[in-house]
Amino acid sequence: MAIKIRLARMGKKKKPFYRIVVADSKAPRNGRFLEIVGNYDPKKDPPEIILKEDRITAWLSQGAKPTITVSNILKKKGVALTKENVKAA
Repeated sequence: MAIKIRLARMGKKKKPFYRIVVADSKAPRNGRFLEIVGNYDPKKDPPEIILKEDRITAWLSQGAKPTITVSNILKKKGVALTKENVKAA
């Protein structure tokens, strides 16, 4: 089972906010997930990012792969995507 850290869209039409979730890569975008590890609200100025950094590093060490957008958010917040916490595939 391939695990991804990705965004799940929430909110109303034209007013999105996103949950950062850990999910199976075959699950639908807003479908079943394993854990909520953060929130991202792009509508606020500056965009609001809330992360559970300890849980994210735990999932990364277990082999979860972040999507491109989530990896950019993690870099912006300063969560290191180093070899120590990212398991080699």
